[in-house]
Amino acid sequence: MASGEVVTAGEAGTGFPIQSISKVFALDMALSSEGDELFKRVGREPSGDSFNSIIDLERTSGLPRNPFVNAGALVVVDILVEKLADDWQASAVAEEIRERAGLARIGADDDVLASEHEGGDLNRAMMSFMRHHGNLHSDPDEVMEAYVHQCAIVLDCCGLAKAGIPFSRTRRSPDDEAADARARRRRRVLALMMTCGHYDGSGDFAMRVGLPAKSGVGGGILAIVPDVASIAVWSPNLDQHGNSILGVRALEMLCDRTGWSVFGPPLVSAAA
Repeated sequence: MASGEVVTAGEAGTGFPIQSISKVFALDMALSSEGDELFKRVGREPSGDSFNSIIDLERTSGLPRNPFVNAGALVVVDILVEKLADDWQASAVAEEIRERAGLARIGADDDVLASEHEGGDLNRAMMSFMRHHGNLHSDPDEVMEAYVHQCAIVLDCCGLAKAGIPFSRTRRSPDDEAADARARRRRRVLALMMTCGHYDGSGDFAMRVGLPAKSGVGGGILAIVPDVASIAVWSPNLDQHGNSILGVRALEMLCDRTGWSVFGPPLVSAAA
């Protein structure tokens, strides 16, 4: 909950690689550094293509459709690599998540590290294409290393939900410039989670759940109820879009029972 209270069920203590959920935290960090200038290098529209499609880059001359498809995430990482000292490039996102979750340490999944390094040819092809169009500035190897390390971050549902709590704090504070800027930035991140967080399944997820959320092929989903809660679910069986089948269903059931949705207020209590 936004208050800090933790409610768990099932295998909430089982760790899993967060994979593309890490893109949310990287985007928040890049927006904090670049502001809306970031959107000159990354779009903010749903793609309509696979998350690892290179076809869309050909249509847009190297401008990724949004920050959550792989090409867009690589540009976001490129921005972070440009801004960070060499000894922070690979671990910056992990350290940010560790601090947000209040953990002493954070692990990495060896299989993800190995598979991305050995099988990252398509990601490297996208980087080469974007570099040709002037939309990748750093050494591709450095970008790839940082990207792989953020995808390999291992958390359980409790840790992921805690790391997501800041995204639930979106209330505007006109009298506090710094707090107001943070709220504005978080609203931008949540808007992109709502429209692009589940790739080609984003529309279906919006209708069934009604919350901004981001999935990962590790089976996790991070969902945000603005001003109320951060929710993490995990189940490894994926649908055709790479989203957790039972994770989506669990969120759908939870939101049906609570009435949580960005499209309307929660349920009226029986006492009312």
